Amino acid sequence: MPDGSPLVSIDNLRVEFRGEDGPIVGVEDVSFSIKPGETVCVVGESGSGKSVTSLSLMRLVEFGGGRIAGGKLEFARDSGVLDVADADPEIMQQIRGNEIGMIFQEPMTSLNPVFTVERQMTDGLRLHRGLSQSKARARALELLKQVRIPEPERRLKQYPHELSGGMRQRVVIAMAMACEPRLLIADEPTTALDVTIQAEILALIDRLKRETGMAVLFITHDMAVVAQMADRVVVMFRGNLVEEGPVEQIFTNPQQDYTKALLAAVPRLGEMRGKPAPEPMRLVGQSPVEADLKPARKPEPLLEVQNLTTRYPVKGGVFRRPVANVHAVEDVSFTINKGETLALVGESGCGKSSCGRSILRLTEPTSGKVLLDRTDIIAMNDRDLRRRGWRDMQMVFQDPFASLNPYMRLKDQVAEPLMNYGLASGSELKDRIATLFDHVELPRSFMTRFPHELSGGQRQRIAIARALAVNPKLIVADEAVSALDVSVQAQVLNLMMELQSEFGISFLFISHDMAVVERVSHRVGVMYLGRLVETGSRAQVFENPQHSYTRSLMSAVPVADPTRKTIRDDLNFRPIPSPVFPLGHEPGPSEYTEVAPGHLVLKDNKT
Repeated sequence: MPDGSPLVSIDNLRVEFRGEDGPIVGVEDVSFSIKPGETVCVVGESGSGKSVTSLSLMRLVEFGGGRIAGGKLEFARDSGVLDVADADPEIMQQIRGNEIGMIFQEPMTSLNPVFTVERQMTDGLRLHRGLSQSKARARALELLKQVRIPEPERRLKQYPHELSGGMRQRVVIAMAMACEPRLLIADEPTTALDVTIQAEILALIDRLKRETGMAVLFITHDMAVVAQMADRVVVMFRGNLVEEGPVEQIFTNPQQDYTKALLAAVPRLGEMRGKPAPEPMRLVGQSPVEADLKPARKPEPLLEVQNLTTRYPVKGGVFRRPVANVHAVEDVSFTINKGETLALVGESGCGKSSCGRSILRLTEPTSGKVLLDRTDIIAMNDRDLRRRGWRDMQMVFQDPFASLNPYMRLKDQVAEPLMNYGLASGSELKDRIATLFDHVELPRSFMTRFPHELSGGQRQRIAIARALAVNPKLIVADEAVSALDVSVQAQVLNLMMELQSEFGISFLFISHDMAVVERVSHRVGVMYLGRLVETGSRAQVFENPQHSYTRSLMSAVPVADPTRKTIRDDLNFRPIPSPVFPLGHEPGPSEYTEVAPGHLVLKDNKT
């Protein structure tokens, strides 16, 4: 390849999808290039065509009902320049995974649920590199260590459903980098990862890029990640490229109003310092808004979690008997008041999601109490749980595609909880559904679509609309806005705050986005290895973090400023302890030091 010539050239790309009323244009007249060793970040709203562009490069868009209707997709191989748009399927099979690797947005749908992690990681190595089974396994183990998965030997034997969302995403990242591709397409690769693991993964991708000359097409809605990773930025809006340029120019001197609005909507860590209560997010196209929320009510407990413990059995041997336990949630206690948001933060696998699922009894806790309006959820029988418990508690799951029925139209999925509880019927039901679509900023024309016809962010908005349908007292939001671009994220978070102010809804907000947590939460709990290591008001935890793990979380948050690079080669990859303990092991209770009224820090001997 001549010096300075691009590895990838996209010229006048047009992609269409089949629709009931004719073709739907997903991408229209998009052109840009990527040079070896360069990182190009594609940003834009959910549904802007970012993922469609990347899927076209792999010719995978055809498997989702799309077709490349025009343009060229040139990829420079050792044998010469190939137009991917016209390449034979056999050649594409050689390229996928070997010369072009891809990290997909939703790890659960990109992993095969019936194969172990080892099988899925070694298949590509044996196909493309001709490795023996033992050498492929050794390479897979090395890759899992690189992406910081704890106990990699045991993970190889596990199935995707046995891993947390963040761990699944790290497996997908490892698979994409297995054959050391010349181009790595990363579609929201760190969406499901906490900030500490995200910093390590970004440093790993950056190091591989510089060592191997690999080019990176990085698709994200996180402008702070763009500032840290990008050499050049491509901004897309409704299928069109609206602005392109070096990262410093895009951040310091954006030319298009849409780019300016995207940058304005980015929440920044520290901007809530000194403010006593959550404030609405800045919306695209608007100036910063003053808080228009009702004053906080007198604290009145809604949810009281007492000594909650959840353990999963680890089975082994010929008869698959329990040989150990994963201590996912260990002696966790907290209270959420009516009309209050408690945020749970911590790294992937720390027990955040298990805690949320245990509260709703989607996962049965091992011990403890969960009191909702002084009624013990744990003591309810299945009938009462379905009639009363889940009527007052709803959950927005981390992976929207896995939580939506692929065979039902969107309007029917949003209507289902309303019909189950007899809350609406006939014309009233239709009006209620339409209003919910309006609330989450989706066109009413989407009501007749199926989940596969929406982008990841749009699917998450459907999941939020479904959770809001029955007007619950408590919503457990498990990474509910992690898949949304900054502008839609701001709209959804503002909607959640407005509903909280108007109806007194409480939120358990599970997230790894520290800037969003700082903006929306009243109180914060930091989890590590199944335990709460620090709890307190938002100001106490963010402005005066006491536990060493809390401080490491804060320091790992990427900065939305390309002149302040925080990705370092000397990043200290700390070993991740295992939450697996032998049968019969009973750790001591959680003991806290109260450093200020309401500000509790776990004693070090319990971490």
